[in-house]
Amino acid sequence: MADPAPPFARAALALDLLAVDPGLGGLRLVARAGPVRAALTARIGPGARRLHPALDDDALFGGLDLSATLASGHRVDSAGLLAEPAVLVLPMAERTPPGLAARLGACLDAGRGHLLIALDETAGDGEGLPAALSERLAFDIDLSEVPLRDATLPPPADIAAAKLRLAATDLPDTLPRQIAELTLAFGIDSPRAALFALRAARALASLRGGEIGPDEVETAAALTLAHRATQMPEPDPPPDDDAAAQQPPPPPSDSDNAGQDSGALPRELLVEAIAALLPPDLLEGGARADRRATGTGAGAMNKGNRRGRPLPSRPGRPGSGARIDLVATLRAAAPWQTIRKMAQPDRTGIHVRMSDIRVKRFEDRSDRLLVFAVDASGSSAIARLAEAKGAVELLLGQAYARRDHVALIAFRGQGAELLLSPTRSLVRTKRQLAALPGGGGTPLAGGLKAAMELADHARRRGLTPTLALLTDGRANIALNGEANRAAAAEDAQRVARSLRFGGMDSIVIDTGNRPEKQLRTLSEILDGTYLPLPRANAERLSEAVSAALE
Repeated sequence: MADPAPPFARAALALDLLAVDPGLGGLRLVARAGPVRAALTARIGPGARRLHPALDDDALFGGLDLSATLASGHRVDSAGLLAEPAVLVLPMAERTPPGLAARLGACLDAGRGHLLIALDETAGDGEGLPAALSERLAFDIDLSEVPLRDATLPPPADIAAAKLRLAATDLPDTLPRQIAELTLAFGIDSPRAALFALRAARALASLRGGEIGPDEVETAAALTLAHRATQMPEPDPPPDDDAAAQQPPPPPSDSDNAGQDSGALPRELLVEAIAALLPPDLLEGGARADRRATGTGAGAMNKGNRRGRPLPSRPGRPGSGARIDLVATLRAAAPWQTIRKMAQPDRTGIHVRMSDIRVKRFEDRSDRLLVFAVDASGSSAIARLAEAKGAVELLLGQAYARRDHVALIAFRGQGAELLLSPTRSLVRTKRQLAALPGGGGTPLAGGLKAAMELADHARRRGLTPTLALLTDGRANIALNGEANRAAAAEDAQRVARSLRFGGMDSIVIDTGNRPEKQLRTLSEILDGTYLPLPRANAERLSEAVSAALE
């Protein structure tokens, strides 16, 4: 089986499939506002209608247009956002109230050609878009950890031709049963999942201009079923050799031949395709550390089952320290009581099955520390130190609004100096920054080393550090204080490797008049973001850095 496509490529393919077949409902996209999400949403097209979680019924379905009514002298009604089929883009989908979720769900159920792209900025699994609405969306893709360099859109597909071929694309006879068995094996209790998988296979075959083959079935199953799975399929029991030897092999039937002609995949390959995209905590009970991308305004997120902020419970099994959420379990079992009591009339009390069990989850999130390492050397002071100071002040204001801790390191002359220890005091930080002098050599390695030592100390205090390095990149002072450009560049790269191995997120802002090649190399070693910003004022510097941190 081929390796699964990266998340950004899967998201782009999902948008193409939605354009071919609106019956797929839509896409839940987990991603913070930033260049990665903007690169993908650019594929939606200009005709999309943006919604807001606080929209009322008049905006959705239309109502009295008061200004037009007063001007004309008779009643004039305005058309709502749902009056005509359109692509609906819902930012801040994690804030969708139940009433709006119900109305959008009814709109999708009506099958009038609406599509919903829910931009979910939730910080953890189990939160965000209401389940009643996410169930009606075929696709669910997480781009929160996709770097900008991987956000490359494939060439545009011929959607018009694919729509014409869709009606003529037939499903193999054995495929519906195979998909239904697959959903049961993965613990998916919603019948929409199987229907979405079949629709996605037809749309993908239409998009590729051929019949439904093994590749289309595998891709469609992975896209529509992986995020809905609640369990791993149980392995097939080993065959009994003695019993098999006594039984003659059955003759091939017409249905078997038809399944082979249709190109249906073996069950094992479909299971592997879905399992490759399953979340890692499906089998680990949610007890894992999840390190999110920078720019969320928060530090590392730790999930567990004992302490922290309560998260929505999830399906699971008791054991390994997991605690049962009794209320959520009873709520999951309640709708099925009438059917279960009819099936087992002799049994009294509440009928609870293993699929109803919900286990508790908690989240403990650390604060983030934003370490500003500012180049105050002579070369930087001549070029951009004033703009860099203004940009840092603006960024400090944003960090304060997010309740981040901030620290300020200046490197100049023979070494680096910690001007401000981690704090949330915006006044103190601005005062230290305004008094920052310029001049002397560029001990870039010393600045990075000071940032690494501060980051190690911050981690011991429970903070999650992020480095923002502002420099023109003309390092000329080595760690031993020697004025040697070659040794200074080598020392800076060595310290950058240590920062990367320590798992510290970073962004490198080139403040020189011309982009410096050594700084780009340094950002690659740090595995961070490189921003060359020549001839930019403080506002543009701040905006670019904020976008990179999101």
